[in-house]
Amino acid sequence: GASQNKPFCDGSHNSTGFQSRGGDPAGRDRLIAYKGKDVTVTYNPMLCSHAAECGRLAKHVFNPAMKPWVQPDEGSVEEIADVVAACPSGALSLAAEDGSVQHRIPDGAGITLQANGPYWVRNIDPPVSMDAAGGSKAKYVLCRCGLSGNKPFCDGSHRDKGWKDTT
Repeated sequence: GASQNKPFCDGSHNSTGFQSRGGDPAGRDRLIAYKGKDVTVTYNPMLCSHAAECGRLAKHVFNPAMKPWVQPDEGSVEEIADVVAACPSGALSLAAEDGSVQHRIPDGAGITLQANGPYWVRNIDPPVSMDAAGGSKAKYVLCRCGLSGNKPFCDGSHRDKGWKDTT
């Protein structure tokens, strides 16, 4: 996040004490299940980049002001599946009857830059192993602020610490 030549590296990490792995993720690595009548949504807080696509697309289902913040019975199965597909980090998934998680992955490979946030990556092998409950190797977010405790993956620390892209 300190480079003066973003998105390219200029070596600034050498003088800032940047560490590429380790740290204390903003959220715990755990899979939380929100069971509804027709669908169960799972969520891993450690993977969440706080892109807020869930709230933008279905605030009546995904609303942090509600308890619990995910209420699957407030939306249709297809609507919830669309939100899971839009989640760039893979933090949201659908629970299968056998207990596994199902991610909805958009077609095609690509990298998208989120303003004041991480890189959204889909259908490209991750640079290191994805060691997170329910994580997806086909859909994840990469830190570009340097603040994540789950590097190289984003854990939402940019939002929590008010990081802004200055490019």
